[in-house]
Amino acid sequence: MNGTIIIAPSRMPREADSNSVNFYIGLTLAILSTIFIGASFVIKKKALIKLSQYGTRAGEGGYGYLKEWLWWAGFFSLGFGETFNFAAYAFAPATLVTPLGALSVLVSAVMSSYFLRERLNLHGKIGCMLSILGSTVMVIHAPAEAEVTNLDTLSRMLIEPAFITYGVIVVIISLVLIFYYGPKYGKTNILIYIAICSMIGSLSVMACKGLGLSLKQTFGGDNQLTNLLTWFLLASLVACVTVQMNYLNRALDIFNTSIVTPIYYVFFTTFVISASAILYKEWELMTAKDIIGTLSGFLTIVFGIFLLHAFKDVNFSLSNLPTFMRRDEPKETHLQNGSTTSLLQDPQSEEEVVR
Repeated sequence: MNGTIIIAPSRMPREADSNSVNFYIGLTLAILSTIFIGASFVIKKKALIKLSQYGTRAGEGGYGYLKEWLWWAGFFSLGFGETFNFAAYAFAPATLVTPLGALSVLVSAVMSSYFLRERLNLHGKIGCMLSILGSTVMVIHAPAEAEVTNLDTLSRMLIEPAFITYGVIVVIISLVLIFYYGPKYGKTNILIYIAICSMIGSLSVMACKGLGLSLKQTFGGDNQLTNLLTWFLLASLVACVTVQMNYLNRALDIFNTSIVTPIYYVFFTTFVISASAILYKEWELMTAKDIIGTLSGFLTIVFGIFLLHAFKDVNFSLSNLPTFMRRDEPKETHLQNGSTTSLLQDPQSEEEVVR
C-alpha cells in the first residue's frame, strides 16, 4: 500500500507533462501547416499571373507553370504544410488539428489582400467565416475513424459495395465535369474545377492513408512492397494528385484566390469526411447529436458558399451600408424640383414639399 501511495504521485506528473508537451507540439505543427498551406495558394497564384504575361494560361490548358520556379515554391509550400498536418495528428487530437486547418483560409485571404491586391466584400467575409464555422462543426461532430492496423483489413474495406459505389460515382461525375461541363462553363463557374479536384482529392486521401499504412508495416518488419495493393494505392495516389493539382491550378488562374481557397477547403473537407465515413463505416456509431451537428454544419457551409459566390462582384462594405444602419445624420433625398428632404421626416410634410 505504501509503495502504491509513493509511486502513483510520481507517475502522474510525468504523464501529465508528457501529454502537455505532445499537445503543444501538435498545436505548433498544426499552426505551421495552416501557414504553409495558406501561403501556397498565394504563391502559386502569383506564379500563374506571371506566366500569363508570356505563356499559355493554366486556365486554357497550358502547363508552362511547371517551368516557373515560383510555382514550385508554392507546390513545396503545400507539401510542407501537408507534412506538418499529418505529423500533427501523431501528437494532438484530431478535434484540434482538423478545425485548425480552416485557418489556412484566413491566411490566404490576408496574404492575397497584400500580395495579389484581391479584396473580399462584406458578403465574402461573412461567407468565409460561415464556411469555416460550418466545416469546424462538421469535423467536431464527425465520428472517430475506425482503427485499421494492416493492409489485409484495409483491402476488405476497399471492396465493400458502399465504397466501390462511392468511388464509381466520384469518377463518373468527375469525368462528366472534365469533358462536358468544364470546357463550357469552367471559366465562368468556380464550382466546376473545385468540385473536380475536391472529389478526386477525397480518393487521394484514402490512397495516401493506405500507402502510409503499407509503409508503416514495412518499416515494422512486415514487408508490403511485394503486395499488389501497395502499388495500386501508389498509382492511384499519383493519378489523383495529378488531376487534383491540374484543376486546382486552373481555378486559381481564373478566379480570385480569396474565393477559391475557402470554397476548395469546404468542398475538400466535406468529400474527405464523406469518403472516410463510407470506407470506415463510422456513421453507424453516430448519435442523434452528431447527426444534427453534421447537418447543421453542412447547411452553414452551403449558406457560406452562397454568400461567397453569389455576391462576389457586388461592391458592398461597411462603408456603404444604408445610413439608417449607422448613427449618422439623417439621409437627405433629392426631390424632382431640386429640394431635399430627410428620410426621417413626416410623410405628410414630405408630400407638402413635393407639391
